[in-house]
Amino acid sequence: MTTPSDHPTFAELVRVSARIGCLSFGGPVGQIALMHRELVEERGWISEDQFLHALNFCHLLPGPEAQQLAIWIGWKLHGTRGGLAAGLLFVIPGALLILALSVLYGAAAHLAWFAAVFLGIKSAVLAIVVQALRRVAGRALDTRFKQAIAIIAFAGLFVFGLPFPVIVLGAGLLGSAVAARRPGWLALKPAPAAPPPGPRPWRQSLGAVAIGACLWMAPLAFVAATLGTHHVLWTIATFFSKLAVVSFGGAYAVLAYMAQQAVQGHGWLSAGEMADGLGLAETTPGPLIMVTQFVGYLAAARSPAPFSPLVAGVAGALLTTWVTFAPCFLWIFALSPWIERLEHARRLKGGLATLTAAIVGVIANLTLWFALHVLFTRVSSVSVGPLHLTLPDWASFDWRAAALATLAGVLIFGARWSVLRTLCVTAMAGLMLGWAV
Repeated sequence: MTTPSDHPTFAELVRVSARIGCLSFGGPVGQIALMHRELVEERGWISEDQFLHALNFCHLLPGPEAQQLAIWIGWKLHGTRGGLAAGLLFVIPGALLILALSVLYGAAAHLAWFAAVFLGIKSAVLAIVVQALRRVAGRALDTRFKQAIAIIAFAGLFVFGLPFPVIVLGAGLLGSAVAARRPGWLALKPAPAAPPPGPRPWRQSLGAVAIGACLWMAPLAFVAATLGTHHVLWTIATFFSKLAVVSFGGAYAVLAYMAQQAVQGHGWLSAGEMADGLGLAETTPGPLIMVTQFVGYLAAARSPAPFSPLVAGVAGALLTTWVTFAPCFLWIFALSPWIERLEHARRLKGGLATLTAAIVGVIANLTLWFALHVLFTRVSSVSVGPLHLTLPDWASFDWRAAALATLAGVLIFGARWSVLRTLCVTAMAGLMLGWAV
């Protein structure tokens, strides 16, 4: 193993970043572990303290933390071009695979064998989301206050139908206030004794914000100028741009909000198709939030005018990917110079801690939402006063989906199989079950 002082050439950084991008399966936990092994343990390009410090910093930001960690490492080693190279190579392999699979899905979803395969995939997704819920809850809910926040967040979403951004902002503000008065409720660790000396890097950060915001918004301006603000591509671009700003807590946290808006608000796809997209994202490298590309493809392909469905779908997928991931570069380039100072921001830490607890309730809501739409073919929304409930038609219970979800649960929790291996087995089981029934 080399020492942390060894500095790679830009070509070496590109080569290793491409390798990480092609092998980054397993969600953020697996991706972060892969980066740690490749960059800290084997090559020593980043020290252990630097890696953990940067990871904590990335947890403060909206968007996929593994993607932002890759950008930060590239920035640390080779400045802006290093951050661009490492960040882009982390996304591009998975984005190309998801795009190809989205095109295939759009062309073959009506075929019986294809539907049978995806019945197995979406049933396995239910077990995968339950696994994510257990992991996040075990890590985040270490005080009674945080447990109460998780319950309140779940009730706010599932019982009262509150918007996801309200939950995010409310939890952050509450945590900031609690951190100042009752830090023990959040189990906050003490900050270092004093902030680092030296001038504050305002100029560098403001420059990164200005350039990053212009690049982020450029495709939206082009769509508005050429197709107008009533075209589906404009709706896609604005929706996923807003999503990128509130996507704290990882992909599972924001999926419930995205699914609610994409399925019920815009009617771009069905709940079952949303589960299919998550299954595709689980089988490919890169951030799990890449499922947004699948949604963008189907949304544009189903309202293609004046293009063909394929051209519109590809445009929708690429536009979605841009507005989802471009902000990650903006956050890192603008805020990385402040990373040591943010360690002293107790209110910010408190907001993040409470937000993480609320995310447990958000993922619990997503789990129940997926369970209802996977296990039942008919689900309806019922409003009674302030209550907004999603209830199944019990006569529409799908025993095949229940059997496949049970199989996935046994493999993941009992046999401790990987997500990718479990998805392959349940896909084949779904295909065989489709032939038999």
